[in-house]
Amino acid sequence: MPTTITATELNLRPGRLEEAEALGKICFDAFAAIADAHNFPRDFPSAEVGTGMMTMLLSRPDIYSVVAEEGERIVGSNFLWEGDSVAGVGPITVAPQVQNSKIGRALMEDVIRHAEEKGIYSVRLLQSAYHNRSLSLYTKLDFDAVEPISCVQGAPVNVAIEGHPVRTATRDDIDAIDALTLRVHGHTRHNEVAGAIDMGIATVVERGGRVSGYTTAVGFFGHTVGESNDDVKALIGAAKEFGGPGFLLPTRNGDLLRWCFSQGLKIVQPLTLMSRGIYQEPRGTFMPSILY
Repeated sequence: MPTTITATELNLRPGRLEEAEALGKICFDAFAAIADAHNFPRDFPSAEVGTGMMTMLLSRPDIYSVVAEEGERIVGSNFLWEGDSVAGVGPITVAPQVQNSKIGRALMEDVIRHAEEKGIYSVRLLQSAYHNRSLSLYTKLDFDAVEPISCVQGAPVNVAIEGHPVRTATRDDIDAIDALTLRVHGHTRHNEVAGAIDMGIATVVERGGRVSGYTTAVGFFGHTVGESNDDVKALIGAAKEFGGPGFLLPTRNGDLLRWCFSQGLKIVQPLTLMSRGIYQEPRGTFMPSILY
């Protein structure tokens, strides 16, 4: 049975880089326990992958961290990606043996408080739709479910869309990318895009000699924006792999989802995009990352 922890016993503080291994183990165990309980694929293949993610998170100055500890024992963590005007939450993880004891709520309330203090106007996250308790918690904390999402996976499709050439993005594309994202979402992801370009993983699609779509990576941690479904089909078709558990496609976009099925791809899990604060209904085609 879960161990109950009272609010007076729980201490919240910033995470430390030397805690990456302990936090990575909790991250792996927490996600594995929930996925296994609902018979869905695990988000992390091993504790080592979890440790690698925690090392990255704790090393970045644009990511806020909070660790929960009971006495001297670490029991959970949460993160807020605050590099752009909209912030993304996650991963939030609580050790399986102490879940359902209000630790997750305390970790969420901490990052919300931090976002409000920083004046961040919108905070978003992706929630595993099969996990009813997290959906209930986030809703109670004023997050709204704004988009049903399907995680799609399979072998690279290697398909080109006529009139929609795809190439590697460069720094010269940032202005066009920012303008596109602003039209579609009402905000940019300037710093995230710049980072992906510098890493050499971002691509753009062109139509009529101009940028009509882009992706920071077609996968779990990348996001995609296009003027049309054909723009996004071209980006998916050019991807060499779909990183992590898969890429995240709005379920309401039946045309794009049916095209993915026709290419041999399949849905592996359902998720929900949730937003707290200002949210604009997208005015184009998009695929979120696991953050938003």
